[in-house]
Amino acid sequence: MRSLSRIFVLGFSAATLLVSTASHAQAWPTKPVRLINPFPAGGGTDTFARPLAAQLSKQTGHQFIVENIGGAGGTVGAAQAARAAPDGYTFLIGAVHHTIAPSIYPKLSYDIEKDFVPVTLLAIMPFVVAVQPNKLPQVKTLKDLVDYAKANPGKLNFGSPGSGTSQHLTGELFKLSNGIDMVHVPYKGMGPAMQDFLGGSLDVLIDGMSATAAQIRSGRARPLGLMSATRSPQYPDIPTFAEQGFPNNEVSQWYALWAIKGTPPDIVDKMYREVVKALEEPNIKANWTAAAADAGGMPPAEFAKFAHAEMERWAKVAKASGAKLDN
Repeated sequence: MRSLSRIFVLGFSAATLLVSTASHAQAWPTKPVRLINPFPAGGGTDTFARPLAAQLSKQTGHQFIVENIGGAGGTVGAAQAARAAPDGYTFLIGAVHHTIAPSIYPKLSYDIEKDFVPVTLLAIMPFVVAVQPNKLPQVKTLKDLVDYAKANPGKLNFGSPGSGTSQHLTGELFKLSNGIDMVHVPYKGMGPAMQDFLGGSLDVLIDGMSATAAQIRSGRARPLGLMSATRSPQYPDIPTFAEQGFPNNEVSQWYALWAIKGTPPDIVDKMYREVVKALEEPNIKANWTAAAADAGGMPPAEFAKFAHAEMERWAKVAKASGAKLDN
């Protein structure tokens, strides 16, 4: 009888736990959800965060709010997100930057793999190298840029949303791969960097197509090459690096969603399913296409492997370039 009673109690407890776990997702969300964007407004992350938030608000009937917390290459906002309650009402919309930071900042107050739970990849697109047409009217191709940089070491500059960001390390990779010297100018977000580029203070722009597409269409940025294996269907006139004789320069900009460690697994799963549903909506597809981005949607476990591989890759670039910061 004791054994039967114990089995009954254990069975009842397990069933209760399953019902309790399922109820989390059924009830969620019941109040506004914060999506922390660890970069200032106006950067590439906003291109995807804000339309996604609007669509998720529509789907769930509860508001999803994008909160911009910029600084230190996205690490300030990520650190704040890591300290949030793991109740399913705070998520981090991060980027490739957050797989670079561990190799650049030796004193991070958070661990992207231990303090967060991968949800899914949101968008992925190629990097583009462009120049300021008014400052460098003679530079029409990648070869022109490399030749000019070699003839004028240290004269050209390029901006990034902060030291240790993907734009910074991609610039370092570009310099290493082609034996050139350009000065890196860090900003507190790509928005301010873009303003200086358009104003003529920056010579070279190295960024994802999401933040650069509008400037290319308007003629205020001259694209020289895509750092991708193939040309973009949206911008077929922009040749790749490899086509122009510059291999080993393939880099993608990507944005993704993480939950806070300890967030109930059923809520993480429901968030994943809501995002996948949102990525299929025509308005979201149109936004992603305009930014020359492919939609994400990979399952959490697959995204975790992808992010880890990116960490290993950028650690090698950081070591080769000597990029290291104190924070």
